[in-house]
Amino acid sequence: MINIKPSFPSINVPVSNAGSSKGELEQLRKKRTGLKEKEEKTDKVIRQLKEKLSCVAENLKKVEEEAKEKETKLETAEAHVTSLQMQSSELLFEYDRLLGDNQTLQNHIIGK
Repeated sequence: MINIKPSFPSINVPVSNAGSSKGELEQLRKKRTGLKEKEEKTDKVIRQLKEKLSCVAENLKKVEEEAKEKETKLETAEAHVTSLQMQSSELLFEYDRLLGDNQTLQNHIIGK
């Protein structure tokens, strides 16, 4: 499985006691919380996509197996059709021969 872990840019804030204010600190905390929420949402979406991908892979495998099974049935049916065509051809040849024999016998009877 593919392991996708989102990466977020680091927030580099110069640390100085004199320049820091509670407002800046609160703003950074909110940003961090927002980034964590985005990461959680992204992780959830990734899990859902992985589940869908797994289902699609299973369905593809089933469809491939069904296609292979149908291909085998088709090959068997085609072989059966070929066999029946040969049998039909042989029967037609035999029928023509019997018609000829019948005609010869009828001509022989009429000729007597």
